[in-house]
Amino acid sequence: MKHKIYIALLLIVILAFFLRFYKVTLNPPSLNWDEVSIGYNAYSILKIGKDEWRELLPVHFKAYGEYKLPLQIYASIPGIYFFGLNELGVRITPVVYGTLTVLFMFFLGRAIFASRLAGLVAAFLLGISPWHIQLTRASFESSLATFFVVLAIWLFVKGFKNQKWFIISMVPFALSVFTYNSARIFTPLFLIVILFLYRKILVKFKRVIILAIIIFFVLLVPLAPFILSGERSARYKLVSITDDPGLIPRINENRGRSDLPQPLSRLVHNKVIYVTFYFTRNYLAHFTPQFLFISGAPHKQHHVQDMGELYFFQAPFLIIGLLSLFYFKHRFKNLLLSWLFLAFIPVSLTGDSIPHALRTLIAAPFYQLVSAFGFLVTLRWIKKIPAVTKIITIAALVVVVALSVKIYLDNYYLVYPSKYSRDWQYGYRQAVDYIDKHQDKYDLIVFTRHYGEPHMFTLFYLNYDPEKYQNDPNLVRFETYDWVRVLRFNKFYFPDLGDEGTKFGDLVKANPGKKLLFIGRREDFPKEIPRLFSVNFLNGENAFDIVEVK
Repeated sequence: MKHKIYIALLLIVILAFFLRFYKVTLNPPSLNWDEVSIGYNAYSILKIGKDEWRELLPVHFKAYGEYKLPLQIYASIPGIYFFGLNELGVRITPVVYGTLTVLFMFFLGRAIFASRLAGLVAAFLLGISPWHIQLTRASFESSLATFFVVLAIWLFVKGFKNQKWFIISMVPFALSVFTYNSARIFTPLFLIVILFLYRKILVKFKRVIILAIIIFFVLLVPLAPFILSGERSARYKLVSITDDPGLIPRINENRGRSDLPQPLSRLVHNKVIYVTFYFTRNYLAHFTPQFLFISGAPHKQHHVQDMGELYFFQAPFLIIGLLSLFYFKHRFKNLLLSWLFLAFIPVSLTGDSIPHALRTLIAAPFYQLVSAFGFLVTLRWIKKIPAVTKIITIAALVVVVALSVKIYLDNYYLVYPSKYSRDWQYGYRQAVDYIDKHQDKYDLIVFTRHYGEPHMFTLFYLNYDPEKYQNDPNLVRFETYDWVRVLRFNKFYFPDLGDEGTKFGDLVKANPGKKLLFIGRREDFPKEIPRLFSVNFLNGENAFDIVEVK
């Protein structure tokens, strides 16, 4: 029996790898600007040991000014070393650790529910999960955070049988904090809550737990300078509900319209009340049927659209599993529920694209685990029914699961790339390929920044020498409130061709006698200018036109 379980596990892992690796360089249809930033900084570390800002082996990567956490970038180095600075080199890393997360789900499910079958079902559900597949076929830091959280919780659960695992679990717990901003909040909160809820058991291992806590904080020491500096809030300011520039005007406007006498108007309309309202609204948005089973997250890069983050067939098993946690007073009920409820706190402090699949991916394994438990309970009932009914029930479930996966895969491969290629910044590779073949003919290459960060796509797809870029006397970049703009390097210039002073005609007048190459949108150029080359999004709409001025 045991060898059959591991054969089944091997098949699940192979399936998980296939679903993450198949056509990974083509779908998602393009690398996005975060992927090329992660890839180019990993390439720079590989080549010269410094990031794009000439920082030696940094703990935080300034990148576009949002200060990326380091592990995703360092983890990407082997893939780029073996496959090069390209789509496969960047995306092979999440494919690998995404598949390993599925493997560790088996061990976690087995440890929590004391059942190999529960572990198999949990691993299978994560392996076919639209939520997890979407975010492990592209280079997203949250999927690496999820890998470490699953590994850490498994090791922590093992600690209840052998206390040495409490200590070992602190390593992946600490590493998760170096992966993604949501994990920086989730992991410490989760450990505090778990240590409190299981204090009566853990007090028996007081010395081990104290040592584990010390190790956890020692491993976080490299973060201390960043936490104490102003840089720690850079990313938070971009997305925080408390830094919404419209918040205070809305409060003042509502105070002015209020019929309440002072000071009641101030007590009702103030920052604390409004932030609490938005936090609660954001938090609860992640528990709706729309998010979980019907439409999923609205952000096009993070979800295939038109279906939930979970499959419909999981709903009854999820409900049964949740009820069974309470009915059977399961030993790890509090651990699982803490995992769920704490996972949505970080995203609820933000204000964009709510509900959010990327920032809440840490919660995805919870749903698979509890669904697996619900399946286990349901299977006990099925065993008691007549044989014919049992066969029909199991066959029907297999058909429903197969059809659900087919519908998702059809959506993902046949609909999603064409419909949402614009959202993935499609067209940059094709435009830079043209530049690569013809750049020696031109004195100046003007590349619109309308779609965002053309300099990074240019560096990435040209495999541009990091040292040459960092020492370029023509490099011009400047910081705004929330971002870093690269305006020039070498012969490249990155304006917005739609702005006054940097329109096509303005730049032609400003560069007399020079041979210019322009990459922009169709409307950026006069109709009478011949197009050398055009790039379309996969739905046929224009992405870039390329023209020249001699």
